[in-house]
Amino acid sequence: MLLNFRKPIQFVLLAGGLFMGLARCGPARQETTPLRQTIVATLREPTLQEADWALRQEPVTVTAKTSERSAGSIHDFYSEGDYWWPDSAHPEGPYVRRDGMTNPDNFVAHRLAMIRLSRIVGALASAYRLTGEGKYARHAMRHLRAWFVEADTRMNPSLAFAQAIKGRVTGRGIGIIDTIHLMEVAQGLRVLEGAPGVAPAQVAYIRQWFADYLRWLTTHPYGQDELNTKNNHSTCWVMQVAAFARLTENDSILAFCRERYKTVLLPGQMAADGSFPLELERTKPYGYSLFNLDAMTTLCQILSDAEHDLWQYQTPDGRSIRDGIAFMYPYVDDKAAWPYAEDVMYWNEWPVAHPFLVFGAVAFDEAAWLATWERLDHTPDVEEVLRNLPIRHPLLWLDEV
Repeated sequence: MLLNFRKPIQFVLLAGGLFMGLARCGPARQETTPLRQTIVATLREPTLQEADWALRQEPVTVTAKTSERSAGSIHDFYSEGDYWWPDSAHPEGPYVRRDGMTNPDNFVAHRLAMIRLSRIVGALASAYRLTGEGKYARHAMRHLRAWFVEADTRMNPSLAFAQAIKGRVTGRGIGIIDTIHLMEVAQGLRVLEGAPGVAPAQVAYIRQWFADYLRWLTTHPYGQDELNTKNNHSTCWVMQVAAFARLTENDSILAFCRERYKTVLLPGQMAADGSFPLELERTKPYGYSLFNLDAMTTLCQILSDAEHDLWQYQTPDGRSIRDGIAFMYPYVDDKAAWPYAEDVMYWNEWPVAHPFLVFGAVAFDEAAWLATWERLDHTPDVEEVLRNLPIRHPLLWLDEV
């Protein structure tokens, strides 16, 4: 199935400032509450500290480093499958898979650069929402222009060479998960447009890059492969497609994403008790369960508005996103209670301040969830954690505080 990408793109400017009237940056149904005030109080200092770091960073795009194993050009994103290793029996032969065990020698420089971009734009856009200071917006635009506008450094709007495997494939649909880190870039642009020093023509050009990438995601065979996977990969395809469709105002794709959540993702992945069996059977059941729940709750946050409330949606047999949070929350609040196997790698690095806790707390007015979120790590620096944490700047996603 190929999705309709023909809807014209409209460009509407925002007014910047201290969380003033940013109605396009989250569901408008929510009102200022003590929970939201707690969120801002918790995040203000670390956000401004990260933004100060971001102000000192120069742009680094996919053109800064290349791999001789890439079949693409200098402007093409390239990465290699994490769990693929040299075959000890045939050192020069194709790589073999070791599920859950990350090969530290694989090429991940482009992924790290994209995560860095996400951190920079996310921090700067969040700081702009907190303060209304134009310096944050102007510096973010330097990075956005380098990645999506300037001919010498821009990335091509496609992902044909992601998660390649030496001796086997030059790219895979599974690699599309790498661009979940462009979601906060897209959301950051929504916050920053209209800010002092941000040229509308530049915003339009960057938005068009995302429109082109969205077209690739929804028409290329790799995109179709990823859409039709059964676990967190399909969740992450819908999540990022929804984020990019909202930026480009593609209503038909947003409608598709809502329907996909209701009829495929939720009923196909969640058990009656709120768990995700496909994640529990992996070698990292704890980390993957957290990851998939973060992605599904982020989907609800992106796709819910006055007319569509995915937070309250239930399948015909009663399953809902609240069930998923209720299942996982006790094991985040007290990890020692986890009744399943420990992850084979990075067991000690989880949990952190997961978006499902803060989004769920606001959606359902659950103070206990927010209290747990408050005390967890809001500034993780472990590469594996950053790679599997789709939302690191929740201030971007909440419409009002």
